Amino acid sequence: MEITTVTKNFFTDTGIQVPSVTTEQMIEVDRVAMEETGPNLFQMMENAGRNLALQAIDCLGKEWQKANIMILAGSGGNGGGGICGARHLANRGAKVTLCLSSPDRLTEVPKWQYHIYQNTDGKEVAIGDLIASDEPVDFIIDALIGYSLRAAPRGNALELIKWANNTGAPILSLDIPSGVDSTTGETIGEYIHASWTMTLALPKTGLLIDKTGELILADIGIPAGIYAWEILQLSYIPPFGDRFRVPLVCKG
Repeated sequence: MEITTVTKNFFTDTGIQVPSVTTEQMIEVDRVAMEETGPNLFQMMENAGRNLALQAIDCLGKEWQKANIMILAGSGGNGGGGICGARHLANRGAKVTLCLSSPDRLTEVPKWQYHIYQNTDGKEVAIGDLIASDEPVDFIIDALIGYSLRAAPRGNALELIKWANNTGAPILSLDIPSGVDSTTGETIGEYIHASWTMTLALPKTGLLIDKTGELILADIGIPAGIYAWEILQLSYIPPFGDRFRVPLVCKG
């Protein structure tokens, strides 16, 4: 199997260069982790969700417990990270509401995250009720699509993207703004207008500054050795030091 590579230079605030990956490469990173070495999907999703909650608190600042936070979550892995983040926020007393784009299509691990969330004090709202509501929203977390984008958003995901953009509330996207191609950065339809993007494990080549807002890299527990596997052969220096999230900039 041959994987196409695209070069893009991302650097942390301490000057460490971090390799970027295409969608195809990131799928392979996830496959190696889940099938060969670990961590498994439950562990990676938990790490993603915890980091997402912490990033939301950082973005909101000292008044984070007073903010009305809306989490928009899809049915796959990206949505599972959003649901997990919603639970961690709810556990800390945040005013959290979860809206699922396709609750009847949740895959196994996100479905378990949803089960756990239902045992918190966090709220839930159906899409129709959300769109019809005039209740204020102070902050939105976008966990609708992630790198699984294959075509222009449609259906419930499209309706939620439009709703989020129209609120005027700041948006934190998980991994990549929904509707943006994670390899090219192209948008062939509606997409989330993110104020921040917290990408997972490695930056994606499609993370263009005009689409991502401020860019943050989050550690989800993948061992450095995975990136050196023959099929990937990425030159990787662990960028986190004593942190689990680091700011990123792209320099061409």
